[in-house]
Amino acid sequence: RPIRYPKCMTSKEAFIALNLIEHVGPVRVRQLLDHFGDAPSILHANKQQLQQVRGIGEDTANSICGWEHGTDLSGELKRIADYGCYVLTQEDAEYPELLRQIYDPPIVLYVKGTLSAQDKNSVALVGSRQTTSYGVETARKLAYQLAYVGVTVVSGGARGIDTAAHQGALAAKGRTVAVLGTGINFVFPPENAELFERISASGAVVTQFPFNRPADKQTFPIRNRIVAGMTLGTVVVEANLSSGALITANFATDYGRQVFAVPGR
Repeated sequence: RPIRYPKCMTSKEAFIALNLIEHVGPVRVRQLLDHFGDAPSILHANKQQLQQVRGIGEDTANSICGWEHGTDLSGELKRIADYGCYVLTQEDAEYPELLRQIYDPPIVLYVKGTLSAQDKNSVALVGSRQTTSYGVETARKLAYQLAYVGVTVVSGGARGIDTAAHQGALAAKGRTVAVLGTGINFVFPPENAELFERISASGAVVTQFPFNRPADKQTFPIRNRIVAGMTLGTVVVEANLSSGALITANFATDYGRQVFAVPGR
């Protein structure tokens, strides 16, 4: 067996490790915390102890017991330090208050830039990647006006409406937050590299995914629940019926937040 991590591993390190384990999502972590009391104790538990927790089957217990084989915690901690980002857990005061209130808040948030207390007044602006010039113009204008009066504009950093929303907020010298559906070191779409730099300089780029996690069909809906969860309401600027923006709107409804739609011209 490899050397066990010392009993004195910090709570934050333990949460980062839990976030790296396959099949251990926010809801399971909450059940485990209720049972064991803190994150390091979960990682030090044996299979039998883990299986006593409601919702923890054999596969999940095996994954947690073998976490040192299956994850690279020391590598991830080095990547965090080298990249110049930091990690928030729900134990941190800067963790977004509105996000804390949802059913399945992320175990960790990787942050490049800063989340601020004023972000509690935030609105999501979302929409399709395939846009009309009317949609882009409207997203920019709304984002500019919201950011200008001190509301933080949150979006997903994608092509189309998301990009226009971030640009509008930056033009107003206001705050904007981009929530990624990838690891924080991936720039997707690639043409937004400079935009993400500007966002992190005056606001924040955030994700719940570990380093080097590429985008796939699951990561975007997971990302969308953060966009809806950390905001007071979601504005759908322009979206077709299969758009991920409607997933975000549904999450907002589930979380008891307001949903707005921009009328077509």
